[in-house]
Amino acid sequence: MADPALSHAPKPDGATGVLVLADGSVAWGRGFGATGAAVGEVCFNTAMTGYQEVMTDPSYAGQVVTFTFPHIGNVGTNDEDMESHDVPGAVGCVVREDVTAPANFRSAGAFQQWMEKHGKIGIAGLDTRALTRRIRMSGAPNAVIAHDPKGEFDIPALVARAREWPGLEGMDLARVVSREGQEAWEGSVWKLGVGFEKVPFASSEVEKPQAGVSTSLDTNGGGGKRPHVVAIDYGAKDNIFRNLVKAGASVTVVPAQTPLETILELKPDGVFLSNGPGDPAATGAYAVPVIQKLLEMDMPVFGICLGHQMLGLAAGARTTKMHQGHRGANHPVKRMEDGVVEITSMNHGFAVDNTALPDSVEETHVSLFDGSNCGIAVKGKRAFGVQYHPEASPGPQDSFYLFEKFVGMLG
Repeated sequence: MADPALSHAPKPDGATGVLVLADGSVAWGRGFGATGAAVGEVCFNTAMTGYQEVMTDPSYAGQVVTFTFPHIGNVGTNDEDMESHDVPGAVGCVVREDVTAPANFRSAGAFQQWMEKHGKIGIAGLDTRALTRRIRMSGAPNAVIAHDPKGEFDIPALVARAREWPGLEGMDLARVVSREGQEAWEGSVWKLGVGFEKVPFASSEVEKPQAGVSTSLDTNGGGGKRPHVVAIDYGAKDNIFRNLVKAGASVTVVPAQTPLETILELKPDGVFLSNGPGDPAATGAYAVPVIQKLLEMDMPVFGICLGHQMLGLAAGARTTKMHQGHRGANHPVKRMEDGVVEITSMNHGFAVDNTALPDSVEETHVSLFDGSNCGIAVKGKRAFGVQYHPEASPGPQDSFYLFEKFVGMLG
């Protein structure tokens, strides 16, 4: 049954935004950001901060984000908080209150104008608690989010568009958001008063990697070799690469569909599998055979989010579409080996099915919200993955050890 707050009520005066669900439910509000209409799956995010990072996370491609925190916009926007540039992220967002005016020393612009510049549609004034309740009870719906300053909407056409959209299950979005070319990553994590640390890919003594060229020198003054990580970009957040550099690696980023031969020509000491959007089974059609070959070679492998899911598929596990998914910066995860609880950041609508793990896969982390899988290790291999995002630092440093663990394998 449709929630009373999400019914097909007549358009109220002044409504310039609308969210139309595939079941015909309609929620009116005040549009901001870009004008037009976009279709996607509606999800909710429980984080109190980081709305700009959320909107630029490629893992949100094909999704409309409902922010459960009511006051969005107070820190403004800036170029440093972008998780990716010129890559599709969330198509739009829904907020409870009108966007708050910026009140932060790092702000370079208001959220409304940033949304418009980047082609993302927003709606304010919706009952986000009712929408979140709808998702929790009935699952994440397909919907169209629309903004027209004149308030002119063809509701039947929008309902039809929401119903015709096939949804994320079976959809490969990694190839849409992945970079097109190879990149030698430069730079490390952000520090107050400094910004992003300037860590070049290699010292002047070693060129950037080319086919047949191995690792770079240490750039932190230690004089030793930095292990070389080839990171496969399925829709990666830039901060992952910065954390790999902080942990001591040099990183070359390659597109999602890079062949195994090209990866090996770069002489990696380890391979990283990034986060990304869409159905892991669909992306796995081309990604899993590459990962399986890497496992056969006993190449050290570390996966996050979508990369974690595809590592599971490569090891013989299966993935499933979740009822509502996990998204936010406050998710408790239990580490099985010692019972330690990490406070984590999450963004996923699919998961490795921990009810059907093969004998070759060990479950290393579980969600304390619902018991779903949050980490695996492949037995007898130097390969592991986590469902959550250690680079998002929600703990704030609960999970950085994972980057150090991976780089420590690369001797």
